[in-house]
Formats: sequence, C-alpha cells, structure tokens
Amino acid sequence: MPRLALPRMGRADFGFLALAAAIIVGDLVTKAIIRARLDRGDAWPDPDWNVRIVHFTNTGAAFGILEGAGPLLIVTGVVGVALIAVYLFNPGMASPLVRAGLALMLGGAIGNLIDRAGDGKVTDFIKFPEWPAFNVADSAITIGVIILVWALVTQTQTGPEGDATSS
Repeated sequence: MPRLALPRMGRADFGFLALAAAIIVGDLVTKAIIRARLDRGDAWPDPDWNVRIVHFTNTGAAFGILEGAGPLLIVTGVVGVALIAVYLFNPGMASPLVRAGLALMLGGAIGNLIDRAGDGKVTDFIKFPEWPAFNVADSAITIGVIILVWALVTQTQTGPEGDATSS
C-alpha cells in the first residue's frame, strides 16, 4: 500500500506557522482575560464610548447564525482547518500573500475551534455600535479572507510575472 507523503516544511513555512500560532495564542489569552475580568454581559468602559470591551458568548457561527449548533460547527471547523492547512503547507499552490491570508484564517479558525470544543461556545469581546461582538480569531479570519480575495484578484489580473492577462 502506498504511503501518503506529507509536504516537507521549508523555512518560509515556519513563518506562516508562527503567524497562525501567534493568532491562536493572542486569541486564547485575550479570551481568558475577558472571562477572568468581566462577568458575562458586562462592558467596559461606560456606554459613551463607541468601541467597548464586553463579555458575550456565542454558541452559533458568525453573527449568531446557527445558534446552538455546536457539534455541527465543531465538525465543519475541523474540516475547514484541514482544508486551509492543505493549501497553506503546499507552497506550490499559492503565493506568499495568499499563504499569509491562509495562516491568519488557520489561526483564527483554530482559536475559535478550541473555544467551541472546550466550552461549547465562543467568547466575543470587541463591540462596535450596531455590530455584533467579535474576538481576535474572528478578526484574523476576516483579515485573512480580505487578503486572500485581494491577492487572488490582483494575481488574476496581472498574472504570475506581473504582466496583464486577458480575461
């Protein structure tokens, strides 16, 4: 039976892995601080501020959709992490900018997955008016998606060598 060969990690791979790890650590540390310092539902500073630190929990996905669907979200989270890792650690498939976006998405996905698998819910704590609360992991995923889309659009328009491509 043939063996599955895992891609060899190069020096650049460790940089992307370090970025994902930094997001995971930053996410878990900030969530732990919020849980230790604020009771659920509490906010800081007073309501006159536009950006507030709050302590909310979310058993659903982004923006509260699929509320209470924890097992489904854990399974889809694991599948998402695996798919992101496949692309991230196969450098022939993506440019460094795409891989940076994937590393941000990977770190964020793992951060929220750890929260969800361990506690059944995700801790959110950054709150802007008229916007749902979010956390470091959510921010990393969003920034990663923006980078990924921007890189794919600009690379499609210019081609790998910077020459304009026809569409």
